[in-house]
Amino acid sequence: MAPEQNANLKKVLKPIHLWAIAVGLVISGEYFGWNYGWGVSGTVGFLIATLLVTVLYITFIYSFTELTTSIPQAGGPFAYAHRAFGWWGGLIAGYATLVEFLIAPPAIAFALGSYSHFLYPSLSVLHVAISCYIIFIGINLLGIKESATFSLVVTILAVVELLVYIGIVSPHFSYDTFMTDPMPFGWGGVFAALPFAIWFYLAIEGVAMVAEEVEDPKRTISLGYIYGILTLVVLALAVMIVTGGVTHWKNLSTIDYPLPAALGIVLGRDSGLTHLFASLGLFGLIASFHGTIIGYSRQIYALARAGFLPRFLGKVNSKYQTPHWALFAGGIIGCMALVLGTTDQVIILAALGAVVMYIVSLLALFKLRVAEPDMERPFVAPFYPYFPIISLILSIICLVAIVYYNLLLSCWFFGGLLLISIFFVLNKKIAAN
Repeated sequence: MAPEQNANLKKVLKPIHLWAIAVGLVISGEYFGWNYGWGVSGTVGFLIATLLVTVLYITFIYSFTELTTSIPQAGGPFAYAHRAFGWWGGLIAGYATLVEFLIAPPAIAFALGSYSHFLYPSLSVLHVAISCYIIFIGINLLGIKESATFSLVVTILAVVELLVYIGIVSPHFSYDTFMTDPMPFGWGGVFAALPFAIWFYLAIEGVAMVAEEVEDPKRTISLGYIYGILTLVVLALAVMIVTGGVTHWKNLSTIDYPLPAALGIVLGRDSGLTHLFASLGLFGLIASFHGTIIGYSRQIYALARAGFLPRFLGKVNSKYQTPHWALFAGGIIGCMALVLGTTDQVIILAALGAVVMYIVSLLALFKLRVAEPDMERPFVAPFYPYFPIISLILSIICLVAIVYYNLLLSCWFFGGLLLISIFFVLNKKIAAN
């Protein structure tokens, strides 16, 4: 390993790389995870939840882009909240973002293992998942440009595959099938399904984590975000609707490979096309897994650099200019989550971290508009203050719903925040003495 120095992150990313990272971070959400929402809401109930969350993300991304272009730092939400509210704001936003990006990769790793097991039943889901961590941490160690180029290739393949899937399945769509038992749990099911609808878009904000590695952040970041969210909205709604018209939602609501299963129903499980799609489907999962590893490593790096985490986690490798200790630490935590959790629990916990971060970031946007009116803003949130207000209200609704329907997981989340806050206060006292 090359010696550690006070190296800086390398500025090499272009708009196409940011689009690939934005879409790649999220696109696994179109392949799996969202279908657990059917289990608590039915098809129509989940469609309503998805439309609400789509409005949340469109308004959020247009608002969040103002922060990312104005304060292009690797800490992302941590940096914005810290500037607006001081250390405590940064602590809350940093913790929430860290939970989101540490917990999302294990869910994707579960799906990678499940897809592989679908293709080759002799493969262990857990063993494949842990192997993915080892392989993709190694890829990320090589440098951000190499990582982003890899993301671009697999993201394009994943998008093309989803379009092919939609083309194959849509002729078999049945309105009667889609409307069978559409809202079995009423409006309560809509709220229970919100974290699974969030999974369609969760982590797109991870583009902010590579802001220090962008060639022209004032122009490039907004392009990456906007084209990314538009791509994901089309894919999410199309995949969810056509899949819901193939078979009763109960047949697909508890598995980690709903798209190959739907193709198996349409073409036959032993069809060559079904197996080919399941094999290619790994590209979408790989794109998101790879992207979220970039996200968590930059967040750990930024928090350590600011003194919230042990300083060694903020070291950058002088040869490859990547935060190697942050990559390793996040991988260890992710493998522990693989052993201890289930896919639906991991998704809920990641969604909880995301909505807390969205709320703090939106509040930071309002605060900075008042406190720093003359700050350079290369991209200004459109329809201000209406877009951020809409996003804030919907984020609060999602937070209340997630906590209400997942009280135990919420206690773990907020308990972790309490422990880190105590650690931070004690560290400050020790440093002061």
